[in-house]
Order: sequence, then C-alpha cells, then structure tokens
Amino acid sequence: MAAGLLINPGCSGFLDEDLQGQLVGVGALSSVEGLDAALTGAYKGLGWTWSMGFFHSTPMGATMGGDDITTHPASNKQEFREFDQFAVSPGNSRTGQMYTGCYKAIQGANNIIENWENTSGPEDRINEIVGEAYFLRAFSYYWLVRLYDGIPLIITPTFSEDLLSIGRTESSVIYDLIISDFEQAELRLPNSKRDPGRPNKGSAAAFLADVYLTMGGWPLHDTSKIPLAAQKAKEVIDNRATYGFDLVPTYEVLWANDPSGFNMPEEIFSLYAYDGVGQTMNAHFGFASMPGEQSGWEDFFAEINFFNNFPEGPRKDMTFRTEFELEDGRVLQWQDLQTRHPYYNKYYQAGDQKRWFSSIPLIMMRYAHVLTIYAEASTRELGSPSTEAYASINLIRNRAGLPELEGLSGEEFIEAVIDERAWEFAAERTRWFDLVRLERVEEANANKHPWDLQPIGGISKEDYTFPLPLTETLNNPNLQ
Repeated sequence: MAAGLLINPGCSGFLDEDLQGQLVGVGALSSVEGLDAALTGAYKGLGWTWSMGFFHSTPMGATMGGDDITTHPASNKQEFREFDQFAVSPGNSRTGQMYTGCYKAIQGANNIIENWENTSGPEDRINEIVGEAYFLRAFSYYWLVRLYDGIPLIITPTFSEDLLSIGRTESSVIYDLIISDFEQAELRLPNSKRDPGRPNKGSAAAFLADVYLTMGGWPLHDTSKIPLAAQKAKEVIDNRATYGFDLVPTYEVLWANDPSGFNMPEEIFSLYAYDGVGQTMNAHFGFASMPGEQSGWEDFFAEINFFNNFPEGPRKDMTFRTEFELEDGRVLQWQDLQTRHPYYNKYYQAGDQKRWFSSIPLIMMRYAHVLTIYAEASTRELGSPSTEAYASINLIRNRAGLPELEGLSGEEFIEAVIDERAWEFAAERTRWFDLVRLERVEEANANKHPWDLQPIGGISKEDYTFPLPLTETLNNPNLQ
C-alpha cells in the first residue's frame, strides 16, 4: 500500500536527493540544525508543486462539492468535475496528491516527534521545532480525516511489514490524536512566529477551535466540543495582540497578492512559496484562476447562484472578477466568456501578471475565521448571541461594508454567521467543510443555475467523503 510505502525510506518517488526532503535517522537529528532540516522536509509534503500537497488547484478541486466554486464543463478538467458532480473515482489522481502530501508531512513530523529527545542544543529552540512538528502532523491529519473519514493512523517514521496490511482507523480516534497534537503544539510553540509561514501558539489554539467546532457536527455530532470551540476561539481573540493577529483594514490589502507585502496579521497559518525553485512554486494563483480568453487554465471559478446571492459591497467587488481585458484591448463581461462564469479576483496576481507560478503564500486560516468560530460556537452554547458574539461578526461585516447584525434570535444569528462564513471565505476551501458538518450538502447543490455543473445522480452521506486512492487499496485490501 502507498501509505505504508510512504514510510519506507527506500522507496523511489517519495524521497528526493535534497537532505531537507529526506527521512533522516537518529544520528542526523542529534543537532538542532539536523532537527530543523527534518522539519523543513516535513513542510515539503504540504507544498510540492504539482506532485503533492497544496501548491496547485487540487485542494480547490477537493472542495468543489460546495456551492461557491465549480470548474470547466469540458476540456481536461474531468478529475475536477468528479468532485463537483459527486462522482469521485478511486483512480482520481487529484485526491491521491492530497493524500500523499499529507502523509509525507506526517512522516517527517513523526521522525521529529520520535527522535527529538536525542537532540542536543538550546531547549527553547528544540521545543519550538517539536511544537511545529506536532502542529504539522495535526494539520495534515485534520485535512485527511475530513476528506476521507477513516484513514490509516501512522505515528512511526520507519517502515515495517505491518504497515502493508494496516487498516483504517475510526475518525473519532484520529480526532483524538489531532486534539492531542494541537495541544502539544500550543504548549511548546512561542507567542510570536519565528518566521513567516510558521505557526505560533495562537495558530495551534485557533486550529483547536476549528477542530472542536467540526467535531460538533457530522459525522461525530459531539456537541460537548462546542463550548470548547468557543473557549479556544475566545482565547485567541483575547490574546490577538500577543500573537500578532488582527484583521487587515481592507480587502484591497488582503488580496493584493504581492509577495513583498505578506506576513499579514490576518494570517493564522500560511504555506509560503518560492518561485525560484520548481518544487516550491505556488500554482494556485494566476493561470489556474483565469479564463481561457486571458490564457488561463480555467481550473476553478465561481458558481453563478453563489455570485448572484453574494451581498453587494467592497467585499464582493474584490472577491470576484466580472470584466476581462484581452490583449487586443477588448473588454468582455463574464457572460461573454466561453465558460459564462465570474472568476475569483482573489487569485489574480498583483498587477494582473499573466503567469502560472508565484511566491504568493497560500493562507490556510485567517483571523476572520476565528471570529466566526467564536460567534457561532458561543451562540450555540448559550442559546442566544452575546455582545461579544455580535462584536466578532460585526467586525467582519464592517469591513465588508454591510450593516451590523442586531436583535436576532439565537437560530437567526447562527444562520447569519454561517452565511457570513460562506461570503467571507468564498473559494478559500472553507464552505465545503461547513456544508458537510452541517449536513447541508444536498440542500446547497439543489436548484443549481443551468450553466453550472449538475450532480450526477442523488447525493448521500457517502458523498461527504472520498474513496481512498486506488494506489492504496490495490496494495492493501484492508483499506478497501
């Protein structure tokens, strides 16, 4: 099985010649420098252009079952269409890229977690590296369990024959590890990020809040976690100055997409790219999100009903692109494009550069996300929105140019927050997971605009997660 093979240090195709990408043994981890090199290798699984991880359109495709993004109805986008039409096949290479990338990060994190006690050096520096390893393992398992439900639970960095017959572990057990790992990360990480793209103590707390909120919905329905989600989100909000978190003032700043202007206070956790090295270029921005008339690849764009229902204001103006200037000077409206859809301005590069690669970081969670977690979770806990809950969501609405919420019942407020999350994080790989935990996937995909892709057959809970990659199940029947 591939999951077992990923842990075999003799496998070709997984490890490269760069020491920072290899699984290194106890001797190499005896120094802080070696431990840090192993950590860099763990990060590579999450940002390896084309091959695995997040630096391409694959994670966008994996969340196309939501109602905010879709893809081309023809051309070479068949694997993306499978996600949007609820017909994902085990042989879909896109889902395999996500699976492989997350397990590579897990492998690297396991190596550090198992061997760090053999490292000599400054205690605070070692602790920080180990904290990041716990964070990356939790982050990777969090993505995997939401995409696939039961998955192999692997906490050793070395290959053994037993891994060739490992079975799937229940999602509740995976979540137990995720919580424990984020708690360890929060305990060990400093208040300030040591570099852009690194997590800090607040990053771990913010992800814990999101995990708890997710566990309160489908499939676990563990409502005891809802108060914990509110508590952890409130901790982040109360300590935002300590952690360096805040909303940026405008969407023009948030989505300027200029690599020189990043490390923004709104970044809870981001994956940083570098366009000078082929494996670390970010292909998520640029051509992937542009129409063919502008030489784009048309990987993803906005669903029409979602665009039409989106509240007017500066947020909508910055989120979508509806006019497209061509090389010959003509300007096309979105209805005149071959795809007949608005596109996401969020993913155009600064200065409308027309290229497929960039050094623009991919933000995996924003501070605004924490505000919405607190607003929803605290209201579910208390039964009605508190003054603090209103203040949290109204910070986002103020920036969006929308009137403040007031005078709502608990249920009305929660529905307003869910809508706000959809608009604020449009095409940021959030809407799909909200629809899943709230069991609203079927509702969101009913009555689609005729120009949007339609589901193939009915939608059931089986469609809330994907089949494990064919490479896994062929090698290990226990994963079928």
